[in-house]
Amino acid sequence: MGWLTSLARDDRFILATLGVGTAGLLVMMYRILENVRDDVEIKPEQPKTQYITQETEDALRLGTLDTLLGHYNYAIRETASRIVCDRAINDGTTLDVLLYGITRPDYDERMKNLRCLAIVVTDHQTLHLLHTWKAYAALVRCLELGLEENGDARQKLDDRFFDEYYLRDLAERLCLMFISQLVRLYDAEKLIKAGFVEKWLARQYWGDTPEETLRNFRQYMDHRQNSITEVVGQILKRPTGRRRLREAGLMRGYDVDADADGTDSCGHGGGDGRFRFALSISMGNNDEDGGDGLQGQLLMPVEVAVVGRAREHSAEEQRLRHRHREAMVFNDGTSPLNSDDIFQRDHASPT
Repeated sequence: MGWLTSLARDDRFILATLGVGTAGLLVMMYRILENVRDDVEIKPEQPKTQYITQETEDALRLGTLDTLLGHYNYAIRETASRIVCDRAINDGTTLDVLLYGITRPDYDERMKNLRCLAIVVTDHQTLHLLHTWKAYAALVRCLELGLEENGDARQKLDDRFFDEYYLRDLAERLCLMFISQLVRLYDAEKLIKAGFVEKWLARQYWGDTPEETLRNFRQYMDHRQNSITEVVGQILKRPTGRRRLREAGLMRGYDVDADADGTDSCGHGGGDGRFRFALSISMGNNDEDGGDGLQGQLLMPVEVAVVGRAREHSAEEQRLRHRHREAMVFNDGTSPLNSDDIFQRDHASPT
């Protein structure tokens, strides 16, 4: 017990004991206060993720959707817009009403229905709704009404350096946007049968004379890249479209198709021994700046008489005969085709 008495009288031991006790008391008080703080803290409730089911969408009335469309929150407005568009897509009568609206003479009514149609038909998944005879006819009619409203305000399309497409009326550009997407995804057969060429394209102010119309139309197709040229490019892929363009005076030439007499595209067959084919000629013209460039291609109608002759049985004779037939024809279409325009291969050349 003597050493305990000596420690109790030692000042260093007393100070060390007081220090350890004070530190332990502080740690204990800190833990107690921390527990009290956690217990009395009011934590905000985390919002629960909620999904709008189909039953909830169907239960929304038109008045409620109208209110949500005007909400200050963008996410709510977007959700309401999608619900409205889904209902319009699944409701066949709504699309018919919109197509009927774009054929009305009143410009404001047409624009309102065109804007609604642009909202409803947003991508390729819904574009198939417009791939119908009724839709093509309505779009062409809308273009025709816009053309009648402009009247004499149309501009002659004779400047190859100026693209007037983006200065056209918004209703016209919306219709051309729908049409270009449709012919790109499908084909132009229904558009051709709806009268797009004769009712709208041919009525553009291409020129005052047939020759000027041909020249300006070819120049427009060579130097423009917009929805009009894209649609015309798809029309040119169809024999019916090329025929309509020729009948409208926008193009001349013959299709590489079978004639009525049974002649095929290669000239075989036929009753009277004559066939037609389209000769594609590359024209090298000098530009205004002195450069030499290709301006495009011209389809020249050429009629060839096929005379019956004895066929050579020798393979060498047939090869020589085919080689001697090869020729190049250069003619810009301003003068009749003659022998001076035909350049044949040199028969003495080994190649």
